[in-house]
Amino acid sequence: MLYYLFQFLDERYNIPGAGVFQYISFRALGAVVTSLFIAAVFGRRIIDTLRNLQIGESIRDLGLEGQMQKRGTPTMGGFIILASLLVPALLFAKLSNVYVVLALVSTVWTGLIGFLDDYIKVFRKNKEGLQGKFKVVGQVGLGLIVGLTLYYNDYVKIRKYAPRRLNTSDVPDVYTDIKSTLTTVPFVKNIDFDYSTLLFGFLPDSYTWIVYVVVCIFIITAVSNGANITDGIDGLAAGTSVIIGLTLGVLAWLSSNKIASQYLTIMYIPNSGELVIFCAAFVGACVGFLWYNSYPAQVFMGDTGSLMLGGVIAVLFLAIRKELMIPLVCGIFLAENISVIMQVTYFKYTKQKYGEGKRIFLMAPLHHHFQKKGYHEAKLVTRFWIVGIILAVMALATLKLR
Repeated sequence: MLYYLFQFLDERYNIPGAGVFQYISFRALGAVVTSLFIAAVFGRRIIDTLRNLQIGESIRDLGLEGQMQKRGTPTMGGFIILASLLVPALLFAKLSNVYVVLALVSTVWTGLIGFLDDYIKVFRKNKEGLQGKFKVVGQVGLGLIVGLTLYYNDYVKIRKYAPRRLNTSDVPDVYTDIKSTLTTVPFVKNIDFDYSTLLFGFLPDSYTWIVYVVVCIFIITAVSNGANITDGIDGLAAGTSVIIGLTLGVLAWLSSNKIASQYLTIMYIPNSGELVIFCAAFVGACVGFLWYNSYPAQVFMGDTGSLMLGGVIAVLFLAIRKELMIPLVCGIFLAENISVIMQVTYFKYTKQKYGEGKRIFLMAPLHHHFQKKGYHEAKLVTRFWIVGIILAVMALATLKLR
């Protein structure tokens, strides 16, 4: 909103300084500061409201150290993240940009799914929350919206430049904007992956949209659930999301910068630079929430926050065509997801074969396994963050390797 206001003031009245809002870097900084301000000013009030409404976490006794002391801690604190993210994004980003619109829709959509889950748990006293099939329907719905938009929207294109000849620096760039389903392949130079290859020649390329939408649904569901599973100890999901959000901001800027994208031989995606502002607001919102959620937590984000974080992260990766980096950048989410799948699968297999279920981990998801081994919660979270930082650095390094 402020972008359009100051653009009008600059063009109509030539007000000094109004043109600074044209710069992505300035608006990204404004988004970070605003999101932190909202979290600082309204975070405590939201927590007090949740406590007054007796919206507290019901804790099952899993035999973990310090676990039962958290009973009654306010949950549904994801509203702090939602407010701190949506308001700066609406203020500083271009609301006509298709990528920003997708990010905002994804935030509200997944936040609503998480809210329904928390509402059923807290107010309906149903510990199971929203039935799994309804969660999946919601995630599939978002996947359809994102996949079809990225595939069919006329403003979603990649730009290919014609190679320059020697001594032609004064000649204007020659480029072509094309519709495609190409995506960046990490570690491999000058090779991008096209989803049309998954048709294996059995169907014409006109069916590529089906494959692409299915992939979008899978990625959104997997990352959203991964973030939800990771939110099991104080500060883990929020801190990990900060690291991922910073990485996404760098990737979005590189993908929207002609010189940087050509140097690193990654796809140049016109208009994707606005996502830098959204990523800045995302990081600020997570850091602001972490102020209250770090050990010992004063509030939990609940599914209102965790499902939203994962869903938004997945959509951002899809928008900048870096989804093949998700297993690396979101390695913490992936490990947590896989640990649960391995534990459940092995338990069912051994119970069917031997009559008694056996476990691979002391407890799943993975962070509970290390808690059972005696790691203090605060130290465990810090070490998970360190691993997340290493994975993020490795992901950014793959761009240079290309």
